[in-house]
Amino acid sequence: MKAKNTPEEPHSLRLFGSSPLRASRARLASLYSDFRVQRTTNPDGYAANVAAWQDALEHAARAGVIPALGGGSGSLSLSTDENLMRALESKEWGRPLALGTVIEEAISQGRMIPLQSFLHATSSIYDRKRDISPWGLLSWGLKQLGFGYGASADDRLKVGQYVIVHNVEEVGKTIMAQMSDRSTRVDRIYSRETFEMEAAKLMNLEAGLTKGDFVILLTYLARDKKGVAFDSQTVKFRGHNEDTPVITQQDTAIASLKILISGLNKQVEALTSRTNDYALAARKAVANQNRMSALVSLRSKKLAESTLKERSQVLAQLEDVYAKIEQAVDQVDIVRVMEAGAGVLRNLNAEAGGIQRVEDVVQDLREEMSKANEIGSVLNEVTEGSNSIDENAVDDELDAMEREEQQEKEKREAERTRERLEGIKDTENTQNTAPRLHQHQGQEAQSAQSAEKGVRMSTEAGAGAMDTMSIDDTEVATKERSHSPRQAEHMPTAVFDG
Repeated sequence: MKAKNTPEEPHSLRLFGSSPLRASRARLASLYSDFRVQRTTNPDGYAANVAAWQDALEHAARAGVIPALGGGSGSLSLSTDENLMRALESKEWGRPLALGTVIEEAISQGRMIPLQSFLHATSSIYDRKRDISPWGLLSWGLKQLGFGYGASADDRLKVGQYVIVHNVEEVGKTIMAQMSDRSTRVDRIYSRETFEMEAAKLMNLEAGLTKGDFVILLTYLARDKKGVAFDSQTVKFRGHNEDTPVITQQDTAIASLKILISGLNKQVEALTSRTNDYALAARKAVANQNRMSALVSLRSKKLAESTLKERSQVLAQLEDVYAKIEQAVDQVDIVRVMEAGAGVLRNLNAEAGGIQRVEDVVQDLREEMSKANEIGSVLNEVTEGSNSIDENAVDDELDAMEREEQQEKEKREAERTRERLEGIKDTENTQNTAPRLHQHQGQEAQSAQSAEKGVRMSTEAGAGAMDTMSIDDTEVATKERSHSPRQAEHMPTAVFDG
């Protein structure tokens, strides 16, 4: 049960979903009040309330909770009458007092358009050059100044039916995206009945689309989007890279053929199901030993099978005709493309001027290229004459450079040979120094013995000093000869001289 303090929401408001009217109690109270006075006292609040109501009405139309003229509900249009006021009435806040102002603002902003004006307009709804009556312009200026919108002014809702532009745009966008993408022209042709069934499947609208909605939708797609052509029987969509479609007698015939095929398919399905039912009933009668019922069911089954056969044969013939039409349409498109390609080639060949003109151009090109080569040859001769070089002088200079290089090479070879010979000589001197050193050492020993005998009469200190000096000198000489072979050659002479 509802709490006593919980306000009862009207049926339509419970279906607005994320609509601004799903707001707090204070917000709802403001929306249901007569907020027309806020136009001058609080313009921002006034604009917010108007926009909230307009969004809520669009949501309610898509949800299918707004009544339409003659009963029922529509997703693309809004009926403003007593039924609408009763649908929006609340026990706590009563009826929306400024709803008439909301509708007028929606019309002035282009969010809603009177139904008859929409259907009979010759120009697009997006054309800003639509005629404006002087009285309408005066009324709009008075409204902007706040006249006629005071708290005591009459704001009764006028009875009428209006197209909700935003809803129409959303549905039209979905329909064009799905149905204009068909591969062949035959697939883009529908009967009115087939189009309505296909569109209803594509749209995710709780209320669906009424007959009036389809009229609004087709008018919008044909006039404002240039995407379809339609009449009382046929709907034809524009394909990619095509001009505005036009319905022909062939299109009407194709649409009628589609209707026949669709109807025969339904009949075949129904007859097949009926045949199965009769067969099942006959089996049950036989099981119950009811001969009469079994015979009746079998006779009905035979009749249904006969009708099914006839319908199936007709359906097969129509489907064959439809396939031939598709093939013929494709061939027409191919021939049309080939014809356009031939025209392009013809124009290009005409611009080229024919074979004779091309041959003349090629001949002229060859002549001019030959002239260019001759001019280049003449220029090269002039350049060679002004910058002549003595080839003999160049050869002599090259020979001199080669001789200098050969002489430098010979010098380097002689230097390396001399260094190798000196190395060999040093090695031989080192080998000959060792025997001579032993010979000199023997002679020194003999000399020392002779000296010792000759100076025995001298003092012991003098003889010891002479022996010490001789021995030291010999050791020094030996060490030096071991390090330098050339010094070792002169060492004996130095010793004997001492």
